[in-house]
Amino acid sequence: MFLDELKPAIEELTKQPIAFLGGFASGILRLKLSEDPLKSWLEKQGITTFSSTDTSSGNGSGPQSISIE
Repeated sequence: MFLDELKPAIEELTKQPIAFLGGFASGILRLKLSEDPLKSWLEKQGITTFSSTDTSSGNGSGPQSISIE
């Protein structure tokens, strides 16, 4: 049963091991792809482009509260 939950991750690991391990390492190290030096390296590789209005950069507004009636 536990192996069934790991099956998608194992399939991705066998399809593209370098990309999977790179993403896994960046997640473990908590690297943000939208910050330098990763941002500039990814743009040079042509992998992705970042807009100047990136919402994940943390504009300091923090969590917002909502009321549900």
